Amino acid sequence: MNDSGSEAFQENSGGDSGSDSRTPIIICENVTVSFGDFQALKGISAEFYEKEVVVIFGPSGSGKSTFIRTINRLEEHDGGRIVVDGVELNDDVGNLAQIRSEIGMVFQQFNLFPHLSVMRNITLAPQKVRGLSRREAEEQAMALLERVGIPEQAAKFPAQLSGGQQQRVAIARALAMQPKIMLFDEPTSALDPEMIKEVLDVMGELARSGMTMIIITHEMGFAREVADRFLFFDEGEVVEEGTPEHFFTNPTEDRTKLFLSQIL
Repeated sequence: MNDSGSEAFQENSGGDSGSDSRTPIIICENVTVSFGDFQALKGISAEFYEKEVVVIFGPSGSGKSTFIRTINRLEEHDGGRIVVDGVELNDDVGNLAQIRSEIGMVFQQFNLFPHLSVMRNITLAPQKVRGLSRREAEEQAMALLERVGIPEQAAKFPAQLSGGQQQRVAIARALAMQPKIMLFDEPTSALDPEMIKEVLDVMGELARSGMTMIIITHEMGFAREVADRFLFFDEGEVVEEGTPEHFFTNPTEDRTKLFLSQIL
């Protein structure tokens, strides 16, 4: 959403987030990203609040993944401003390290270390980055594996697990760094249909526990259950914002209506 359209956007929004009196934990102001001549993000402005669950959806190539990857600088934004928990995301290495320590991310692919056991995948970063002892890290890892429902898999290697189990390990690994914010980039898109529910169940438990979450997904039934707010992306812009009720009962924009008619 560019600045010139901000008034119209707020009028068309199905939610009242623009009048929220809380302090946002993430602030994005007119964020742009270009790849050569292609502008992937065309001035995204959005705010996200602590303990809020926001679902981003939209067609392929709409800028969804690029946007959330800018939040921990896996993609560099070339315009605008991003502030995470009071720290501006820029070229300052110290700022970047601080922000990344507060953000966990789960990708479409599991990105586990294939040569390490499940236990070691989860304990490596807490030991190296947070300075936990091996015993502390392993106790935390077992608690997290219990939380995601697969404590019996601790000694196995990723190749010995199903896709759903690997994604649950990836979630546990992200949680092991005790993040304030979790980003999910279509975490079930690479899974067989019968494995999707087990991952969504874990994410649903996280949402109910009060974790701040930004989720890219087309699992709209799940999204409707857990989301406080939806953002619809198309062609590098936020086209519409609102509550799940707004999107499922009375979306405003034609582009939103067309997309929902194709996926629901």
